[in-house]
Amino acid sequence: MSSNATKNIAVFCASAEGVRPQYRAVAEEVGRTLAARRIGLIYGGAKVGLMGAVADATLAAGGRVVGVIPHVLVDLEVAHHGVTELHVVDTMHQRKALMGDLADGFLVLPGGFGTFEELFEVLAWQTLGIHSKPIVLLNTSGFYDGLLAFLDHCLAEGLMTPAKRSILLVASTVEQAMKLLAA
Repeated sequence: MSSNATKNIAVFCASAEGVRPQYRAVAEEVGRTLAARRIGLIYGGAKVGLMGAVADATLAAGGRVVGVIPHVLVDLEVAHHGVTELHVVDTMHQRKALMGDLADGFLVLPGGFGTFEELFEVLAWQTLGIHSKPIVLLNTSGFYDGLLAFLDHCLAEGLMTPAKRSILLVASTVEQAMKLLAA
């Protein structure tokens, strides 16, 4: 990513903390790194869990944070009203579409169904030619090992092509993830 253009990375992650302190530590490192590199954070708009951790760390380091949250989750996920911009939308579909439009790439941290759904949607969009933005899975503490093995199983079973399997880039460190997003 060239330093002369403002870039934005959508980060998909949990509205929960998880049981391993490494998840929060990596979310905070992502936030600090984005701010240091003048890359805007696009995220789900919550002030709790890993979402809140990445947003707070980005803000604390002087970065730009754009949250996108549907009305139904404003109270449930406790919308973060301290972000640079907060877009409140009507539906989850609008949330993902706006995040996708605003982002120049996607970074996936540990999460649950919502995170998985966001990941698979942007992967599907890329296979359909809707975008060609990088999608990087940050496999913190082996969190996604099972998912990666399953994707390899899909490939072995002939239900996914090698070209489609290669769309999902995998990093084990924040620095490696940033390099993959910039490539």
